[in-house]
Amino acid sequence: MTGSTSSDLEKDSIRVNETVNVTTTPLYNEHIDVSGVDERKLLRKIDIALIPWLSLLYLLSFLDRTSIGNAKLYNLEKDLNITGKFSSCSLYTEEFFEAITDLTTLDTQYLLALTIFFFRHDYAIFEVPSNVFLKRLRPSLWLSGLMFCWGIMMTVQGLVHNFGGLMGMRWMLGMFEAGLFPGVNYYLSCWYKRSEFGIRAAIFFSAATVSGAFGGLLAAAISNMDGIGGKPAWAWIFILEGLATVIAGALSFFIIQDFPDTAKFLTEAERTVVVRRLQGDNQFSAAGEKLRMKYIIKSMLDWKTWIGMMVYVGADMPLVYTPSHSSSLLSSIRYFRFLFSPFSIAHLYPQLGFKATPANLLTVPVYAFACLITCIVGFLADRWGRRGYFNLIFLCLGAAGYIILIASRNPALSYFAVYLATCGIYPVIPNSIAWVSNNVEGSYKRSVTLAMVISFGNINGAVSSNVYRAKDQPWYPLGHGLVLMYIGLGLIASTTFLVLLKRENAKRDRGERNEIIGDEKSSGHEVNGRYDTVADAKREKGDEWSGYRYTI
Repeated sequence: MTGSTSSDLEKDSIRVNETVNVTTTPLYNEHIDVSGVDERKLLRKIDIALIPWLSLLYLLSFLDRTSIGNAKLYNLEKDLNITGKFSSCSLYTEEFFEAITDLTTLDTQYLLALTIFFFRHDYAIFEVPSNVFLKRLRPSLWLSGLMFCWGIMMTVQGLVHNFGGLMGMRWMLGMFEAGLFPGVNYYLSCWYKRSEFGIRAAIFFSAATVSGAFGGLLAAAISNMDGIGGKPAWAWIFILEGLATVIAGALSFFIIQDFPDTAKFLTEAERTVVVRRLQGDNQFSAAGEKLRMKYIIKSMLDWKTWIGMMVYVGADMPLVYTPSHSSSLLSSIRYFRFLFSPFSIAHLYPQLGFKATPANLLTVPVYAFACLITCIVGFLADRWGRRGYFNLIFLCLGAAGYIILIASRNPALSYFAVYLATCGIYPVIPNSIAWVSNNVEGSYKRSVTLAMVISFGNINGAVSSNVYRAKDQPWYPLGHGLVLMYIGLGLIASTTFLVLLKRENAKRDRGERNEIIGDEKSSGHEVNGRYDTVADAKREKGDEWSGYRYTI
């Protein structure tokens, strides 16, 4: 962040490519005096108003989506008559020992309940329209409405009596939850400069690591309510966490702020400064943009959208949660639990629900480490502006971690590899989102692009929910191998994205993308379009405008 004065903002707002000698974009709210606004204090005010509450909402969403893993530890399958040998056997009976020796046993219906959550919104079925509605409506109305509705679905999930009811509630939960993550990332991109967005996205995303750190412990505490009101422990996990989300959704209507040009917590001068500084950062649509179908079509046809989808998927598949409530990169911890308890069978099979708290304690330092590294990378990428290089470095670290997990049969070495894999996966998620967002201009175009990128990544939740199989315990070579393959895809896509962005910037530096402005004589650039003013070119072309430079 910089400490520039308000007077500097007016200069920034009219700065354009020096090769274009024409009238620049009119100053936003030209009649407003912004000399009394301190930019540094304004940024702090925005951060306090936006980041903490949005992070809390994401924390609640992660707790809600992963609570089914904790519910499984407390007889969810048995009470709902979900199929699988593990669901019906008692501890240390002959049937129990027969089940644990048959490692090919899979709780098929349970896996379906996981999978339907991830298929609920992919291929941009729900996330793309959600982001468009977010832009058309007030964020305070749309985001709070989504929260309130999925909180209700979460609560009702604790009242189901069979597998069909669970499937229906999981689908509805996923449908309403789908819009939060892409919506908030797009919403934040409308408030901050491109060089300020990464650290905010990282802090917001880190709420997921916090949920992983104490979600299991929270479930363990709630499980003490087993039998109260005639409800089992797993039902109370759903009900109480769902009610918390309902309350948060209701409060969000009053707490979530709208877009910069209409935000009520800012003065008119402060709103003007926010918009002017965004326009000076080549976010031409910051002052507002009317919905036109061409913006959505341009997003879908943009090569950056499709490569960005592959960049994001390289880190998102390893992150998505597996059936045992650990992320796929933490699945090997199932085996490490064996070292810390004499009840080895119980810890080798945590999905049976025995002594879950010691197992969860082992994951806490891993999640804390992930949170720290994610925030550091977000800060440095903002400061240095080389997001593509950060992706390459950390994906390589993640690949090294998974190679060790595949090859090692030493628990201590494998536990170290989990930290290495964490370091390589978690920071890449918000960094990739910031990288794609930095290179797409136009409010509606960016909203659609981010939704497509994130929704395509989330389809791989259905993959990672099924590739960590019981018969592969305790080392999971298939699961780790497929994760390594996805990381390889992420490396290839990140390299491709980086090279193509640098090549496009070079063409613009050489003037190959220049437009014809006003009555200017043709100079061989008719193919790039003719516009009356630079402002028209910016508005119509967005990031394709010749003065726009991509973030590499």
